[in-house]
Amino acid sequence: MDFGELKETIERVELVDAHAHNLVAVDSSFPFISAFSEAADEALLFAPHSLSYKRSLREIAELYGCENSLRAVEEYRRSNGLEAIASKCFKAGRISAVLIDDGLKLDKKHEVEWHKSFAPFVGRILRIERLAEEILDKEMPDGSTWTLEKFTEIFVGSLKSYPLSLTVAHEIVGLKSIAAYRSGLEINTHVSRKDAEEGLSEVLCYGRPVRITNKSLIDYIFTHSVEVAVSFDLPIQIHTGFGDKDLDLRLSNPLHLRMLLEDKRFSKCRIVLLHASYPFSKEASYLASIYPQVYLDIGLAIPKLSVHGMTSSVKELLELAATKKVMYSSDGYAFPETYYLGAKKGREIIFSVLRDACADGDLTVAEATEVVKDIFTRNALGFYKINVVDGSFSLKDIATKTVNAEDRAQEYGVSFVRVIWVDTSGQHRCRVVPAKRFDHVIKKNGVGLTFASMGMTSFSDGAADETNLSATGEIRLIPDLSTKRRIPWIKDEEMVLADMHLRPGEAWEYCPREALRRVSKVLKDEFNLVMNAGFENEFFLLKNVLREGKEEWVPIDSTSYSSTSGFDAVSPIFHEVVAALHSLNITVEQLHSEAGNGQFEMASGHTICTNSADNVIFAREVIRAIARKHGLLATFVPKYALDDFGSGCHVHLSIWRNGENVFMASDRSSRYGMSTTGEEFMAGVLRHFPSILAFTAPVPNSYDRIQPNTWTGAYQCWGKENREAPIRTACPPGIVDGWVSNFEIKSFDGCANPHLGLSAIIAAGIDGLRRHLQLPDPVDANPATLHGKLQRLPLSLAESLEALKKDKVMEELIGEKLLAAVKGVRKAEVEYYLKDKEAYKRLIHRY
Repeated sequence: MDFGELKETIERVELVDAHAHNLVAVDSSFPFISAFSEAADEALLFAPHSLSYKRSLREIAELYGCENSLRAVEEYRRSNGLEAIASKCFKAGRISAVLIDDGLKLDKKHEVEWHKSFAPFVGRILRIERLAEEILDKEMPDGSTWTLEKFTEIFVGSLKSYPLSLTVAHEIVGLKSIAAYRSGLEINTHVSRKDAEEGLSEVLCYGRPVRITNKSLIDYIFTHSVEVAVSFDLPIQIHTGFGDKDLDLRLSNPLHLRMLLEDKRFSKCRIVLLHASYPFSKEASYLASIYPQVYLDIGLAIPKLSVHGMTSSVKELLELAATKKVMYSSDGYAFPETYYLGAKKGREIIFSVLRDACADGDLTVAEATEVVKDIFTRNALGFYKINVVDGSFSLKDIATKTVNAEDRAQEYGVSFVRVIWVDTSGQHRCRVVPAKRFDHVIKKNGVGLTFASMGMTSFSDGAADETNLSATGEIRLIPDLSTKRRIPWIKDEEMVLADMHLRPGEAWEYCPREALRRVSKVLKDEFNLVMNAGFENEFFLLKNVLREGKEEWVPIDSTSYSSTSGFDAVSPIFHEVVAALHSLNITVEQLHSEAGNGQFEMASGHTICTNSADNVIFAREVIRAIARKHGLLATFVPKYALDDFGSGCHVHLSIWRNGENVFMASDRSSRYGMSTTGEEFMAGVLRHFPSILAFTAPVPNSYDRIQPNTWTGAYQCWGKENREAPIRTACPPGIVDGWVSNFEIKSFDGCANPHLGLSAIIAAGIDGLRRHLQLPDPVDANPATLHGKLQRLPLSLAESLEALKKDKVMEELIGEKLLAAVKGVRKAEVEYYLKDKEAYKRLIHRY
């Protein structure tokens, strides 16, 4: 029996992690060893001798490429920081959605919103007992003693306000009860008011913080919560089976829920039994088979048990329960590794169980393949009604990621995959291959590409002289599968960004994505820092008109900066653009019409710079394609018309250590509201700015934009919230007045390869850190009015190129070969545009 299709589906499926908890900061007091066990205190000392510990530690060490020891893994965590390891674990786990119960008390835990950097969809599960305790921890509004009537009013009112205000925003997707931990699962759905009142009095006698353990009060809270869940069609998760020692395991058997399940008032309430109800998995399977409202979840049992234990537990769940009722979760908590281990073992165990079911004759391979999609994705999407209306996440989006090449071509119409790269001149290029060939050949071996491709200019598709690149020699474009996305504007295609290798596994020195990784690694290794970036894309929307018998591209309007009517004219386009970007997991923070005719700006959220550079490429692709769909031309050219405003690609930058923004000052002793580390990094950027421009302003037309009095940064200076300075420190809403969270570089435009531009910035920042450079005083006036007191930035690409030729830091950190290609391409640009003054007009079709 051939299980290749089943295996491939298991490996490819994007996961909906339907039950998990918040991650904590690297320096949280919650010990990392707790990732491997439900034990605590002295019992935790024996955790390293369990089967699951030994297996899990080994698998984490393999993921990180470090020594197989707790010490080595913990050192890797400290040196890389939470954001980096979370990104690695979520990406390796192929996790597309996470539902977080944030009621677990953890030291230095991150809010639910924070997790959205790592998964396209993050929903919240509201823990009802925690909500009740938070209410009782507060004083009565009028200072009197709590009564059951007043508590009920506030508790039920709070519950109702959550669904009303937040399910519309798709944040709260369900409720959860931990009654099993407090008084057991024999819930009395007809608890008397008198018993509940006595229970409340007993709980309040113990003082604050309140911990509700009285059974009558818990049953009362549970019953009212289920009533709200039914009225708002919200599901409820119930902890069942094993957990820490607070729990009486005997009372966590889901068979105790009979009164609830038989209560006709609640027969429509969708209930999911968490943690495979281990060791009561057979009992849970039975309940799911006879009660239509009961569903099952496998988290915690996977990955906390031995392989045999996980396998037998899942097999027991499937003995009676319908496969449409079983859902995956990791029960991940505190540490990203718990999410990863759940995903990894979940795939392996489900494959093993379904393979055996096929061998036993219970399922065909085709049926088992559908079960995979149900358990890992589709069941949870339907159960929790995850279907965001703004397009950022939908059942269709995630379901299409679970199929193999033949399924994609036949069932979903995916026939082509675009393999995309961006060359030295910043142009987007792609090779298109059939989906079947991509899966069977290209994703492993890549696509062949001539050396000359990284030497092409903005005016010619041939390698420029002095780049050391020619038509002799070939590299491989190796798809980075973590970037593969369904194309939002064409239903039958996917796209993926590619790395450049001499051969699979051996990076080519000219690869821009590898250059950014390389220089980011230096920043990490030497200073334990990572750089985050967020881009503001400016662009023109042009329409085609006929003038004197000739076609011309002209701006779609002539409205003013932030014009409401200007936005109204293109609002339908931007609805499509934003929905498409959200489907690609790219956050849009704001958009508006700009000062130029037909000009607009779209700002994206910040993330680690390697991901941010990828996002810029996808964003440009989306904007161009959807504009084209509407008969318009979107162009990112820096100066579309010499008598109008120019377009930039401003970038906001911050530096982070162990998940904390360390660009910002920690106290008011700072001169400029930034830390010493932040000042040194930014001072390096300012010092090297003339040569950085060769990367961020890469064509002669870029310098038509960088002029005084245009908010583009024409002088070598920096300022606090000074938009005439090329480097501006920013204090956005929510930041303490006088402090700065990031700095903006304005002399970055849409012709730049974002990976190369960010590489140059990091290289300059590293030099600032190494040499402990200090900033000059900020400029708080228009630099153009200071009458020659400030150094003018390069007036042309030729001047910037001269600065780059003398910059030994760029040569060391970016690499001699790649730098030679950059210099060769830039020199060719200078020479060509000196001969053809009108050449910039043709750039609108290339950028």
